[in-house]
Amino acid sequence: MERREVLRLSAVAGATGALTLGRVSFADAAPAEGRPGGGPAEQTRRITGHLPTGAPDFVYLPVEVPHGVREITVSYTYDKPPVPEGTAGNACDIGIFDERGTDLGGAGFRGWSGGARTEFFLRADEATPGYLPGPVNAGTWHIALGPYTVAPQGLSYDVTVTVRYGPRGRTPAPGYPPERARGRGRAWYRGDSHLHSVYSDGKRMPAEIAALARAAGLDFLTTTEHNTTSSHRAWEGLWGDDLLILTGEEVTTRNGHVVAMGTDPGVFIDWRYRARDNAFGKYARAVRRAGGLVIPAHPHATCIGCNWKFGLNDADAVEVWNGPYTPDDEVTLAEWDNTLVAHVQGRADWLPAVGHSDAHRDPDVIGLPQTVVLADDLSRRAVQDGIRAGRVWIAESAKIDLAFSVTGEHGEHAGIAERLEVSGTSKVTAHLRVTGAPGCTASFVTDQGRLYTAPLPPSGDGTLTWQTTPDNAAYIRAEVRHPSTTPGLPGPMAAMTNPVFVGRWG
Repeated sequence: MERREVLRLSAVAGATGALTLGRVSFADAAPAEGRPGGGPAEQTRRITGHLPTGAPDFVYLPVEVPHGVREITVSYTYDKPPVPEGTAGNACDIGIFDERGTDLGGAGFRGWSGGARTEFFLRADEATPGYLPGPVNAGTWHIALGPYTVAPQGLSYDVTVTVRYGPRGRTPAPGYPPERARGRGRAWYRGDSHLHSVYSDGKRMPAEIAALARAAGLDFLTTTEHNTTSSHRAWEGLWGDDLLILTGEEVTTRNGHVVAMGTDPGVFIDWRYRARDNAFGKYARAVRRAGGLVIPAHPHATCIGCNWKFGLNDADAVEVWNGPYTPDDEVTLAEWDNTLVAHVQGRADWLPAVGHSDAHRDPDVIGLPQTVVLADDLSRRAVQDGIRAGRVWIAESAKIDLAFSVTGEHGEHAGIAERLEVSGTSKVTAHLRVTGAPGCTASFVTDQGRLYTAPLPPSGDGTLTWQTTPDNAAYIRAEVRHPSTTPGLPGPMAAMTNPVFVGRWG
């Protein structure tokens, strides 16, 4: 049986909202309950249709699932017609919601693979990565199509749904990572909290990621798949005294991505809204209720839908460095630095800067960059507290180490994210010690810009000091950079710190 849907919508590109199509039914041929062999072993339905330019962000295909179903399998294709240069072609994501419905933030979510897969299955004991195992209960399920971009010719889709009958099986209890590792007491811990595996659009298995994290000298990592929590149960046996594994999600909306770092295992954060819907604050609060941090990811990335449009009022930190350092990171860094000026002027709180690899596959390097956090111990809460307080610096690898502080004339001392409260005319001295950065230069950056730069010794190990006053520098932060590779721009970052604030302003 095949059904075709043709939508006729106003041609408004990227129309927000959702559309639900007519139902697909299997119920007429369901086997009699409790009667083995009393019906077909499986049934298949095919749904084809066409979405015009201006289709809603989400199109739901309701599927009536009868009693007695053991497994549901979905596959899909869509056309990719040629388009003129500079014009978006067709790209369509897919996921599924069970009989509990499609309400935003509701319990019906059962999985999402975006555009990473063309087919998936779910049953009680197992599911395709990106999807949640569990019973296939009778009721109205919804396949969710997400037409990410639609060509001028429109997008024709072809979805095949198969239900298989039989005993349900049992859903195993998930084995979630513990919230604490042994650690070293109060210390600087290195981590990477933006990572992808086969459980969304990455290519690596969790075991490979854990091994690479250890090789990179990391103490913690966060699993952050696009719009799914299915990876949370996939790390059993991979944590240890030396590696804390946190659970989270990269909430991937049409107006930017946000890392929900360290949310409670199994807690799903919805992504089906745009900035115009004025809904982000609600879901930022949901992240915090689940024990997580709200961290906008790659705010100025160039991919479609990756630019951050929600503002920073609901954020706990901001990802200023994503993967190998590029010009879009430079733009994010400058924007973040402007927020420090606003804080000095008393107009806003300041947001700590963090850096993550966003690694998906070879040759992406896990731990490039890595966030180094001063935490009371190696636990979810302690690491998050350190990030929230800004006790953070960022490095391209574990080969680089640094220490940064500012001191006053009478022995006053402040470290990263702290404030040195001295008069505006007092002399203060910035101290930066760096190891493992050969060929690099080091700088002190203030609210007046980059005021002091010096090359490090050829070994890459050196100490810089610089004297100023609070009247001349309301905050000081440190950068370590490679030689410039792009005319007009400073060199790629090797390491950077959050600021030390100076003076009695505010």
